[in-house]
Amino acid sequence: MPGGSWGIRWREAGHRRYQGGFATRELAERVLARIAGDVATGRAGLPRDLKGVPQLQVVAGPFLAGRDLTHRAADTDRLRWTKHLAPWFGPKRPHEVDASLVRRFIEAKLAEGLNPATIRIFVALLSALFANLVEDGVATINPCHGLPRSTRRLMRPTHDPRTTAFIEKLVDIRRIFLLLPMPLAIAYAIGVLAGLRTGEIFALRWVHVDLASRRIHVRESIKGPLKDKDSRVVPILDPLLPILTEWKLKTGGAGLVIPPLRRDGKKIDKHTPGNFLRPVLKALDLARPGLGWYEATRHTFASQWVMAGGSIEKLKEILGHYSVVMTERYAHLKPELFTPKDMAVIDLDLAAGDAAPVSLGQSLGRTPATLGSK
Repeated sequence: MPGGSWGIRWREAGHRRYQGGFATRELAERVLARIAGDVATGRAGLPRDLKGVPQLQVVAGPFLAGRDLTHRAADTDRLRWTKHLAPWFGPKRPHEVDASLVRRFIEAKLAEGLNPATIRIFVALLSALFANLVEDGVATINPCHGLPRSTRRLMRPTHDPRTTAFIEKLVDIRRIFLLLPMPLAIAYAIGVLAGLRTGEIFALRWVHVDLASRRIHVRESIKGPLKDKDSRVVPILDPLLPILTEWKLKTGGAGLVIPPLRRDGKKIDKHTPGNFLRPVLKALDLARPGLGWYEATRHTFASQWVMAGGSIEKLKEILGHYSVVMTERYAHLKPELFTPKDMAVIDLDLAAGDAAPVSLGQSLGRTPATLGSK
């Protein structure tokens, strides 16, 4: 080239590109090789030609269809998209959706009176769609990732999981088990002593229960796929082992662990056990608002596990939680949360009878006349 300057040419996203000013041919070739690699992997600096990018309502179809095979709530997700997300985001192309649009969507749904936790599920579904699009190279970013704290605060759950009811005394767990009819008593024992979800209990088969190695392989739910998608192994604890051993001998150890109650041979519906549990709780004077089958089984198992000093990390694996953040809602029950040393941080005896009365102001280093004054 004139003056000893070298230049390079390449095609990117249907456009011809040129860059000059290189001192040597070797340098120009190295830069051209790097650009060719970036183009091949989609990392080149030239913006993608957005004219051919489909609208979200087009790509949402295959995305939702794929969830039918992996997500138990796929039908509900399709309804969430059709009724709530599609009117806002369907006509948009991926690059047209940003954090400000997501915030306006959240604010609009709050104005409609929807629960923040419900809106959080909508945003999670939108985020899952964008995660697929980014992986496929259709979108460059996921606008639901890194939302400002002010936006995330709008979706803060209104329910405090620390207030969820559970069976607090081990003796009451035994009383419930003895009063429930068979085979629901066995179902209750599996839920409260192994932490399985209701649908997982009634889909459990003897072939997946290994009494010798004391393991339960949780593989399916009543409606098919597990909520957490992946199967998991749950230990058979000491209190549950003799119950399952005796029940296996009594039933023959084939087919479903919890046989169907209905004559048509269908599995027990997940709402069935609550109808039997409620009168039992009432008879034992344990009934209270918010205490249902889930709370009396799976939630009780997790709570008792933590109160006994069990590991949060192991509990996560047993329950099948996707993240330990979900499991940490039980951390407030940890016995070492407040130690005796913590209890003695303030060294003060308000009940001392021999000492002269001390006013509140004096106890704070102030006289009553100055208490509260600046």
